[in-house]
Amino acid sequence: MVTDYTANLHLLTPEFALTALAFLVFTVDLFLPERSKEWLAGLSVVSLVAVMVVALLMQPAESTSLYGGLIVVDGFALFFKIFFLAIGIGIIALSVEYGKDRFEHRGEFYGLLLFSILGMNLMAMSRELLTAYIALELLSFSLFVMVAYGLREARSNEAGIKYIIIGALSSAIMLYGLSNIYAALGTTYFAGIAEELATPAAISPVLWVGIALLVVGLGFKLSVVPFHMWAPDAYEGAPLPVTAYLAIGSKAAAFALTLRLFAEAIAPAVSRWDEWQLVIAVLAAATMLVGNLVALAQRNLKRLMAYSSIGHMGYALAGVAVLASDFALAAKAVIFYLVVYAVTNLVVFAAIAAYYNREGRDDIADFAGLADRQPFVAAAMAIGLFSLAGLPIFAGFTAKFYLFAAVADGGFLWLAGVAIFASLISLYYYLQVLRQMYIEPAHAAGNPGHDERDVHASGDDDDHGGHDAPEPLVPPLQRPSWLLAGTMGLGLLVVTWLGVYPKPLLGLIEAASAAIVPFG
Repeated sequence: MVTDYTANLHLLTPEFALTALAFLVFTVDLFLPERSKEWLAGLSVVSLVAVMVVALLMQPAESTSLYGGLIVVDGFALFFKIFFLAIGIGIIALSVEYGKDRFEHRGEFYGLLLFSILGMNLMAMSRELLTAYIALELLSFSLFVMVAYGLREARSNEAGIKYIIIGALSSAIMLYGLSNIYAALGTTYFAGIAEELATPAAISPVLWVGIALLVVGLGFKLSVVPFHMWAPDAYEGAPLPVTAYLAIGSKAAAFALTLRLFAEAIAPAVSRWDEWQLVIAVLAAATMLVGNLVALAQRNLKRLMAYSSIGHMGYALAGVAVLASDFALAAKAVIFYLVVYAVTNLVVFAAIAAYYNREGRDDIADFAGLADRQPFVAAAMAIGLFSLAGLPIFAGFTAKFYLFAAVADGGFLWLAGVAIFASLISLYYYLQVLRQMYIEPAHAAGNPGHDERDVHASGDDDDHGGHDAPEPLVPPLQRPSWLLAGTMGLGLLVVTWLGVYPKPLLGLIEAASAAIVPFG
């Protein structure tokens, strides 16, 4: 490890470039006429690709700490930078067609997206609690605005208000926890915390309260039960691309921070901290069960995906619970699961967007007959849902296999059993969506399903010759845009490839996690 307090700031060129490009998008938006606003999406994508290239070129040969150890540039941070930038490109692809008629200020939306990615990058690089907190708040403030970006929709405004209130509460709880940790240990650096925790005298009630509040704050960001109450309303009310971003980006960034925090602050003194494992394991089990069980009752597809996301965060949290047993194996499994979950969700949300952009509806029953109206969109959603459920031969199966095996090897066989049971539950409500698309007949807008109570309300069928009125004809669904079709096609290739041959990606993940392996 190389530590430099004043030099090597050029290693932050990707972050400086991302900041400058976000302001560039804001500025260009001021001068572009309304008919040319689509160019902002292209500018944002080019910006993210350019930052990706710069990050790869500027990566040092060994881990390097900057600003007195506040942040670090290493293989772990590089992997998540590329991951976050790729997520941003996917979200932009989902938002281009969606935002044409629904976003009044598209430049601000893309600028906020770039700033949120900057916050996620800094979270993956942070080695100090206050720095991590500031990075988390940069991400959160961007998401607060993005959730409420559907200015013409009451649901979006309501979701934004709820998300801001809950987000502010969780931030206050986390900040109070950080202050308690500092009061007990006298440091907020991860390395300093590890050093203090190795001293028996450091263990105090104030420290326990601080760590508990820190877990609660991160639990809100990860929508872990019982801190998940904001997720369903925020997911349902937010614009569709933002819903996808909430489900993917913010969760991945929070787990990146959690993995580094455990590796550098807790793991060196883990022999004194066995109790935390059971707490995390119980939270993971509750999150898996509540998320998947409540999803069974949902009728809106975005709310169903919200509870599905809660369940999946429970799976990933189960991997965090066994980090103390075999850090390398568990961290590798968690990171691989996050990547697979992100790609699969992009496929599903791209399919949802392809339908929603044409019909403007997102209830599960509205997708009836989709396989007849647009077979490719239905097939993409089906494969995505199968992968989320963990069926072979898709990437979700491989990711769950690695993750559940790591949990079982870590001594929590019962937790792996709960995860398998929760996956079986999820398969049922995913199949309900597939039943609508492939079995139920399509119905016209404004007629979401056939109800016998609405037919011949007088009860006299003989006046009509004993025949019900025919269902209105449903026109074919217009094909998705080439951008959404390309996103779905590329995502399906990745989902299938990772399900059959995940070795190349696992090699990259192993190299990234090696940068934070305790005592490595």
